[in-house]
Amino acid sequence: MWGHGWNGMGWMGMGWGGWIMMIVIVLTVWAVVAVVGIALFRGLRTREVGGRGATAAPNSDAGRLLDERFARGEIDSDEYTARRETLRASR
Repeated sequence: MWGHGWNGMGWMGMGWGGWIMMIVIVLTVWAVVAVVGIALFRGLRTREVGGRGATAAPNSDAGRLLDERFARGEIDSDEYTARRETLRASR
């Protein structure tokens, strides 16, 4: 009487199960959009901070340890310079 879609059980005969399924699908799509957005944001932020992400920290830790060993006198200036150059080349 009112058109092609309404038949007394809901729009296009879906009933409650169809409506619940539509809500679940819409929520799933929005969750995926949020996860992708967060992943992109974290990726951009990592690039801004270190340029290489997780690989930047070990080099800075190694440089700090090298500085400490030199300060304690465990290595001489020639070895310190050689190792510092090796660390810089690996970045």
